[in-house]
Amino acid sequence: MEEFEHERHKPPRELVRQRELVVVCAPMRSNINLSRIARAASCCGVTRMICCGPAKLDRKIARDAADTIEIEGHRTLPPVLEKLRGEGYRLVGLEQTSNSQDLHHYTFERRTALVIGNERTGLTDDALKLLHAVVEIPVWGLPYSYNVATATSMCLYEYCRQFPDG
Repeated sequence: MEEFEHERHKPPRELVRQRELVVVCAPMRSNINLSRIARAASCCGVTRMICCGPAKLDRKIARDAADTIEIEGHRTLPPVLEKLRGEGYRLVGLEQTSNSQDLHHYTFERRTALVIGNERTGLTDDALKLLHAVVEIPVWGLPYSYNVATATSMCLYEYCRQFPDG
């Protein structure tokens, strides 16, 4: 039988190349959700987040992400998406829509902007029109969707699974 020794706080894996993933958040209702998203993004090696509307991280929740991730603030989402599109990012929304693709079958491009909607209202119609693709995470029970921070973490992990070295 194999033995296991507990190791906490192992050093992070080194990336061969910097991640070309940007997390873009619509205005959020909860700084707790925003802080959880920042923590997960930082654990995934993401170095840039763009937050629309008032955005403040709770350092107790975001932990090291409060110091390691660059957070840009903007008033509204559509101009941010247009700028990222011009910089060559593939704009991928995380939302339940009529033509969204199952996250299990979606192939990310390395240069991706993952666009996260508001907890209650999701992504607005004007933001959806600017996206290249929309992914959704299947739900097998109730409620009908995951918490925004949980769903973002799942999506970030899938991106990292596809690009484990950056």
